[in-house]
Amino acid sequence: MNRPTLTLIGAVTALAAVTGVAALTVPEDSSGSAADSAPAAKRLPVERSTLICPKPPDSQLAETEYTAFTPKGGSGKGSAEMFPADYTDPAAPADGEGKKDKKEKGVDTDDAKAKAVLPLKEPGKPVTVSTERSDAPALIGSADGRFAPGWSVQQTTTVSAGAGRGLHGVACAEAGTDFWFPGASAAEERQDYVHLTNPDQTAAVVDLELHGKDGRIKSDAGEEISVPPRSTVPVLLSTLTAEPVANVAVHAVARTGRVAAQVQVMDQKLGGDWLPPAAVPGPTAVLPGIPGDSTSVRLVVTAPGGKDADLKVRLAAPSGQFTPAGQETLHVKAGKTAAVDLKDLTRGEAGSLILSPSGNGGEAPIVAAVRVTRGKGAKQETAFIPSTAQVEKRATAVGNRAKESTLSLAAPGKSAKVRVTASPGTGGGTAGSETYTVKAGATLAVTPPSPKGGKGAYALTIKPLSGGEVYAARTLAREQDGVPMFTVQSLPDDKGTVAVPEAGEDLSMLTD
Repeated sequence: MNRPTLTLIGAVTALAAVTGVAALTVPEDSSGSAADSAPAAKRLPVERSTLICPKPPDSQLAETEYTAFTPKGGSGKGSAEMFPADYTDPAAPADGEGKKDKKEKGVDTDDAKAKAVLPLKEPGKPVTVSTERSDAPALIGSADGRFAPGWSVQQTTTVSAGAGRGLHGVACAEAGTDFWFPGASAAEERQDYVHLTNPDQTAAVVDLELHGKDGRIKSDAGEEISVPPRSTVPVLLSTLTAEPVANVAVHAVARTGRVAAQVQVMDQKLGGDWLPPAAVPGPTAVLPGIPGDSTSVRLVVTAPGGKDADLKVRLAAPSGQFTPAGQETLHVKAGKTAAVDLKDLTRGEAGSLILSPSGNGGEAPIVAAVRVTRGKGAKQETAFIPSTAQVEKRATAVGNRAKESTLSLAAPGKSAKVRVTASPGTGGGTAGSETYTVKAGATLAVTPPSPKGGKGAYALTIKPLSGGEVYAARTLAREQDGVPMFTVQSLPDDKGTVAVPEAGEDLSMLTD
């Protein structure tokens, strides 16, 4: 009789020794569940972040600027820095062998003695470096401690002439295993490359699928692409099809390992930019930040699931929502891609596209992107805006410059109040902030606050204060030789905090 009792006591004692935190309690009502008494999850700052910047455009007429920033609010010590992708061990002793001596304005790619790129000294102050190298590498880095929450890096390249001429901007991203890129192309006038960057010390294997108007384009060339450790593999999309094809969606899936993936677009006539991955497939899609002076807007939508998607197409303008003339709905067949040119969409006012189920065919998941063109004739430029996630707690946009940045805030449902804060610049100054109210169903495009008395690049943090869902995008624009160069980055939540449930023992399984 005593043996079972002693065994139970021993088990309880062992549990207490392992956890060492929560009190041991037995539920008063055995009919209640552990979930009923579990405390709510707390949001705590992340402790480590990893980002990957793709290899910049390969052009002798290009200059690339990198800007890094972490908002204030983290605690403890820590660091944040980037390294060239082929640099494998920051802690390894230098032996002097294999040195390439390729330092250019802060970007150093020595094999054994590579210096950190963009090291942050303290949160709240951005840093920037630039390079004119045509063979600049991809960058891989991490931030921990007080530098991890909201750590963001922007890569912006100016290509002054030739194919892809224009402003190429991209927010350096986390690695993952599943990406969708609607709006890519394997047409003759385009050179689209999928950049696959592996941040880890083991190889990754990736499959690339193309989905066009007739469904998946069969090709063995996109299967089992090996991405060696800490390296980048660019894949030209036209090599994955037997014939040229426009308006495709690229689906990148890692069989093993993980990668960061971005599509680099180079057009002979319309310039170029980066096409980031779209938000996770869902029944609705929001594409914020379409400039008011857009001369052409092409919408590309893919239904990746097994159901057709019937969608309502609306533009959230400054005064509210309306339906584009002649394009009230859009039907997308399962597994296929649909493209439509939305002529005279913006009518001179910035806006955001909202796609939602029309009610005729359920709620099939979709991914979407728009190709936006500004300018006319030989002086046109292109940017891409994919569907994005809402700003839940905070979004961060880096690499802003005075008189070059426009911030778009969309509230597709209820009205929302948002606070936007500008950090000091890389050349000094003090932070400044503004609070904006976005009308229900509308888009508000503003010139954001800038540092007071500061120079250089600066960061913006966007924080919803009250009201409905908020979606955001930042446009960088500069004119060069009459070409309206621009790039648009969607601004999802910067994931500076994560929900952490409180843990405690549940000994109900030990009671009868």
